[in-house]
This record gives sequence, C-alpha cells and structure tokens, in this order.
Amino acid sequence: VGGPFLHGHKIEVGTQDSGVLTVDGRPVCGGFPSSYVGMGFTVAYNSEGEVPDVIPEGNEKRVVHMNLPLGVKVTVYQWKNYVDVQIEMKPQPHIDGVCGNFNGDHADDTTQAIIKRVGARVRPGDNMLSGKAMIEFTPQMAKMMARECPTATQASAQASCSASLGVPAGDILVKSCMFDECFGQ
Repeated sequence: VGGPFLHGHKIEVGTQDSGVLTVDGRPVCGGFPSSYVGMGFTVAYNSEGEVPDVIPEGNEKRVVHMNLPLGVKVTVYQWKNYVDVQIEMKPQPHIDGVCGNFNGDHADDTTQAIIKRVGARVRPGDNMLSGKAMIEFTPQMAKMMARECPTATQASAQASCSASLGVPAGDILVKSCMFDECFGQ
C-alpha cells in the first residue's frame, strides 16, 4: 500500500513464507503479535478477525491490520504461499482498479472493461512491490491463442499491451497480457 495519501510511505505485506512485512523497506512487527505506529497510520500483526473463507490446512492464522489515512482500513490475511486482502473505505472520486470502479454497474467491471480503463498490467517502472511476479506464457497458451483468438484481436491486443506496459511487443509481459485480452472475461 502506498501513494500520496501515505505521504510517500509504503507498507508491504507478503506471504508467511516470504516473511515480508515492511514499512519503507524496513522490517516492522518482528514479533507475533506486535504493532507499529507510523506517521498517520498504524499496523497491527495478530490473529484477530474473521477470515474471508476458511483457514487453509497447515496454516496458522496471521492477520495484518492497517489503519490508514482517509479512513482506509486494509486487512491482509497471511497464509503460507498467498494472501487474502480486504479493503474498507468510503467511496472516493475516480476510484478504479482490478476489482472494478464501484459505480454499482457490474457490466462495466469485466476484465476487458477494466483493462481498457486502467491497463492490463502495472508498468515495470511503476511496480511498488519488492518481489517480482512470476509471469508464464507456456507453449500450450501460445497454441491456444493461435487456434482460438482471432488474428485481428491478437494484433490489437499486442499493440495495446505493448503501449500500456511500455515494453517491446515480444516481451513475455505482452504475451501474457495478450492472452488475457483474448480469453479474460
């Protein structure tokens, strides 16, 4: 979590396996349970709160609670190899992202509509995370795209993905983005 509303600060939470829980790149909340107070925000690390689903087998319940400016609350449920995130906030003007735009019209929250509004991916230079996402574009995906995605759609997707990501057309990020453009619903 970061941006101007945090006055330049960045809070990063990873999986239990990653051990990442940092503010501005420095580890915080080294013990469990523990807490951290920053400039206008707090972070609590404990086992409190209802989980969004079930506790995965073999996992210990670890929850990061962030109370941020503007009444924003972010709760991250840390599991061994993934996280669940819950965001609570008042509606903000011009809000949009991978979860939609919260205008009450679910029809404009399809994958294609969101990609058109906010882009397919985060540009590598704009990525705030310290880790690197594993991007896959397998030979099977290439065959499926060649067989089932119209050539015109592929060409349009390649141009828009390359432009929005700021990387060359042959880059794996572009290929993965094209696959999403062809098959994401």
